[in-house]
Amino acid sequence: MFSSFTALSLPGRGAARLAAAALVSALAAAGVATGAAPAAAQEAGQGQGGATATIGGLKTYGAAVIHGDDGDQEVSAGLFEMSVEGGGMLQTYCVDIQNPTQKDAKYHETPWSGTSLGTNKDAGRIRWILQNSYPQVNDLAALAKKAGVRGGLTEQDAAAGTQVAIWRHSDHTDVEAVDPQAERLADYLEKNARGLTEPTASLTLDPPAVSGRPGERLGPVTVRTNAGGATVTPPVGATADGVRIVDKKGEPVTSVTDGAQIFFDVPKDAAAGTAELTVQASTTVPVGRAFASESRSQTQILAGSSESTVAATATATWADQGAIPALSARKNCAEGALDLTAANEGDEPFTFELLDTEYTIAPGESRTVTVPLPEDRAYDFTIRGPAGFEQRFNGVLDCRTQSAALADATHTLGQPAPTTVITPTPNPNLAETGSSELTPLIGGLALVLLIAGGATLTAIRRKDASR
Repeated sequence: MFSSFTALSLPGRGAARLAAAALVSALAAAGVATGAAPAAAQEAGQGQGGATATIGGLKTYGAAVIHGDDGDQEVSAGLFEMSVEGGGMLQTYCVDIQNPTQKDAKYHETPWSGTSLGTNKDAGRIRWILQNSYPQVNDLAALAKKAGVRGGLTEQDAAAGTQVAIWRHSDHTDVEAVDPQAERLADYLEKNARGLTEPTASLTLDPPAVSGRPGERLGPVTVRTNAGGATVTPPVGATADGVRIVDKKGEPVTSVTDGAQIFFDVPKDAAAGTAELTVQASTTVPVGRAFASESRSQTQILAGSSESTVAATATATWADQGAIPALSARKNCAEGALDLTAANEGDEPFTFELLDTEYTIAPGESRTVTVPLPEDRAYDFTIRGPAGFEQRFNGVLDCRTQSAALADATHTLGQPAPTTVITPTPNPNLAETGSSELTPLIGGLALVLLIAGGATLTAIRRKDASR
């Protein structure tokens, strides 16, 4: 069974309904999530692994100017800081110039394929810039000499110049630093950048979901990490009683290293159920890793990391008979979609419905279903199976650096500190999937559209009254 995307219910009749529907269409075209809101919980079952952090705003920055058809916009350009859950600090630059940050937005380490970098042929050049500029190169005198900057560089110059060079590759926009030294650095970095491959994740588990029968070792789940070692937290809870985490020889596992294979050892008499394990480590996150938010706050790319806490989870499902599903998902920005991988280790087919389409996974089969999703809109759905199986997927697909509607809107980007978040009053006609965190930019645009819609309704009512 499938719980569909959150939908908007429109009250009213006749002309008023048509006007309201037109307003909703305009809001949707502008990228405003009127019908759904980002859920507060982490995107369940989507193989999240690595660092999770909260953005704290710009810390070292200068000024830049975006040259556009509608005139020039002055913006702040430089390094952000993020605090890592469990300990640690990250320094990042943004790769989404037209989208402000949101206050205290939460970010997850994300593959390039789940962001605009996945479809950007210049993403590798951005990584080169990160590795060959500030703060990775903190000898500013040497950096200035290499870039041919007379008079030297301050930290603010270095941060602004680096950010401007990144924007030229991430957003392919006409932008320049205000300070001449920073602009000279930006030109040097842009000209000399070379393509590099995407850095590996700090910590992932592959696959993030497995299934099988009681009395078996379910897996393997392979650990991928750049840390020297990681700890394993075994499953807890009633359904996980007696479930152990073991290696391929059946020996209990409490710590692992890169490449280790671990299994869920489920007792033979265990009732149908599920369990989750967590692997955690302390390491420096590789420079060039992308960070995407749970809401539409501008995508970041890592410029520097302290020793930080990283974690990943994997789930197991088991049953004596019938279908035994295992589900996981990853964002696929090349297709503008969510790739849902469904495996079935049972003896009966696993059937589920998704977007009015029914899918059947045969016993022993694994298949990836590509689910097209609208840009900048929240999604939230649950897939259910036998023996109480339930898996929820939620988040926001943010694959473009700028939505088509907002590209035509004239606006000025926010101040260096994170912009204030506007949280609209929940609509009683909406299914509850969490609150939306919209920026003042989007909130202001929505207000303009609401006023226009109100004027339309007023005109219609006056026309009706004159009849």
